[in-house]
Order: sequence, then C-alpha cells, then structure tokens
Amino acid sequence: MQNRIAGKKIIVTGASSGIGEQIAWQIAENGGVPIMVARSINKLQNQQMQIKKVHQVNSYAYQADLLNQKELDKVIVQILSEHSQIHGLINNAGAGVFDYVKDLRWTDVERMFQLNVFALIQGTKLLLPHFIEHQEGHVINVASQAGKIATPKAAGYAATKHAVLGFTNSLRLETSDYNIRVTSVNLGPVKTNFFAGADSTGDYQKNMERYMLPPDKVAAKIVKALFTDKREINLPGWMELGSKLYHLFPGTMERLLKKQFNRK
Repeated sequence: MQNRIAGKKIIVTGASSGIGEQIAWQIAENGGVPIMVARSINKLQNQQMQIKKVHQVNSYAYQADLLNQKELDKVIVQILSEHSQIHGLINNAGAGVFDYVKDLRWTDVERMFQLNVFALIQGTKLLLPHFIEHQEGHVINVASQAGKIATPKAAGYAATKHAVLGFTNSLRLETSDYNIRVTSVNLGPVKTNFFAGADSTGDYQKNMERYMLPPDKVAAKIVKALFTDKREINLPGWMELGSKLYHLFPGTMERLLKKQFNRK
C-alpha cells in the first residue's frame, strides 16, 4: 500500500478531528502527503508539526469553513495554484442532527445539506477538471449506512446521505473513462465527537457505544482503498448485511428491527 500512496497529494476535509484526523495521519504513515482542510487552523498546524516529527513527511494545512461557499471556492483555487498535481480528494467533513421531522429546526436542515451535500459536490466539481486533465484521481465520499437505511429521528441526516450516495454512484459512471476512481464510505456509528452535536440527549451514543467503530480502524480501511477500484466501503459488516436484507424485505425488517431503529 505504501508504494501506491507514497508521494501522492490527497485533500482531506474535516481533517482536524475524528476520522479526518486519523486519515491524515495514516496517509502520512504510508508516505503520502495529506492536504488538510478544516475550520480550526491551529489544530491543523499542530497536527502538521506532529506529522512531520513522527513520519518525516510534509503535510499542508488550509483553513476553510465549508459552510461558506466562497471560502471553499477560495481554498480549492489556492490549493490548485500551490500544487502542480492533486491525486485524491476525501470528502470527510460532515454533521448531523437527530430529531423528529416535526421538531427539526430549519437552520439544522440547511447546515446538514450545506456541509454534507453541497460542499461535497462543490469541492468535487472544482477539482474534477484537474483530475481529468491529469487522467488520474480518486474521490472518496464519506456517506453513511443512514443513506441506505433511514430510521426515526434521522430523516434530515439520512436525506443528505442518500444524496451523497446518489451523487457518488453517478459520478463513478461519468468519470470511468478518465482513470478517475470513485468510492463511497458507508459507516455505522463511529466513536467521534460527531454525536456531541447530533444527539444532545446522549441516548443514542449510550445505547450504541458497544457497537461504535474506532476512528483509526475506519481511517485504515479508507486509506487502504486509496487508488484502488474499491466501489464501496461498508462498515460494520453486520450493518451492511442488514441494509441488504432491508432492501429485499423492507416491511419485515421494519417490524423486526423496530426497537433497534428507535434507539436514538
């Protein structure tokens, strides 16, 4: 894997914490060059120094609030002007709010769609001509198992992840003639600070803690898939099996799993 990634420059959004932080570290561990994008430049710069110290690999830190379209435009233009070639893009940044539709605040819906969907599409679209020009690139979009199975209190979040999966699958078909790989990452719950914002009650995290995936293990799977033809990464395996059964027998699965679906 190291030879496949070594020297490759890979943009990682949401790189200051959680899965994104772990992805950046593991890219560096395999000789790649992480180009880290997040709101917190202080965290990124500290990470940059630590990566250099531990792995003797250069990395790059760029500040951008992906909720701001102009900032995203600006940072992509800056990255392309400062690097002769970008080899990959990992759209990891995301947010969620768990609430019943009747209780959802519209500002939360807008925020989820802007960060999870619009920024992801926008960043990909801005980089796509670059990948086409070089006849090389890999776009990895972090979606969710929620994009395959929607559950109560996740309507807004699931809608964004359905959108990500639809975009990803279409993009894969559109770019197949340009040597551009496209991968979706469909995750169950991961042990990160995501739930601090998604679930103010703490109930879901408490109920699902023993099933939560470690972020370093998730990052390892993602980095391992870089510059391969991997179509999807589905974690955990038992949840992916559940999603397949759900699509075959939706009514039955909703009855059987009603208790699990209402754990939020």
